[in-house]
Amino acid sequence: MDKITLGGQAVIEGVLIRSPNHYAVAVRKPDNKISVKTEKYVSYTKKNKFFGFLFIRGVITLFETVIVGMKALIYSANESGEEKEELTAKELAFTVITSIVVALLIFKFVPLLLANVLSKNLGLSNFWFNIFDGIIKIFIFVLYLVALSFMDDVKRLFEYHGAEHMSVHCYESKKKLTVKNVKTFKTLHPRCGTEFLLLVLFTSIIFYMFIPFEASLMLKYVYRIILLPVIAGVSYELLKLSGKHYDKILFKIIAWPGMMLQKITTSKPSDDQIEVAIESLKAAFNAENSS
Repeated sequence: MDKITLGGQAVIEGVLIRSPNHYAVAVRKPDNKISVKTEKYVSYTKKNKFFGFLFIRGVITLFETVIVGMKALIYSANESGEEKEELTAKELAFTVITSIVVALLIFKFVPLLLANVLSKNLGLSNFWFNIFDGIIKIFIFVLYLVALSFMDDVKRLFEYHGAEHMSVHCYESKKKLTVKNVKTFKTLHPRCGTEFLLLVLFTSIIFYMFIPFEASLMLKYVYRIILLPVIAGVSYELLKLSGKHYDKILFKIIAWPGMMLQKITTSKPSDDQIEVAIESLKAAFNAENSS
């Protein structure tokens, strides 16, 4: 079988790997054994031609990524915990929804409010208003990630994130998936969720330029939320292009800020963590290969 495109994310004490039609989650259990779960899924971008159109597919893929990620988080939380009490889908859904609301306030409304204060005091034009809004937003985002990186649980999550990237690099280099081989690769990868989030922040600056400058503060905030699917769709296409053509200087420049940010969101993993990532990747690949 030809090489297939793989992606993934870190979960609690484990790694999720996605292939075109399957996903696998490998988790290190308290007894040190590795638990692996594999499931088949069919993307809506394949079921419906409309959902597979340029720019639209990015929004659909993002939605599916959240759904698969939630399932993987529930599984990893239940497999890695020593308590008998299990995390339910409702509990995780509530947490995700609450996180989205808080994120919209912190990363959308607060930068907008601060930029509005600057605009009134300095008499900024529409261009500089949105530039300052973007700079403040990116600063808050980076500061947030740096603060998270000091938490022990998040440190381990970032290590598994590094293990995921390294194992995918090893696979894409057509080397045998062993701990020794995986350890030779970097933790940074151009097709990363961190890269996508930063692309969204940069792309949003351009789109927000078209929001009427004379609009009220709340109307500007509403416009920003409405434009999110459009910005996500464009950012997804940029991510795919930069990942596919990373050897080209233009796409290296586009990917560079996200790659630098991955120095915060990824860390060097232990051998045990790499083993988990390898098991997840093998499970996803084998499922795809046998279907």
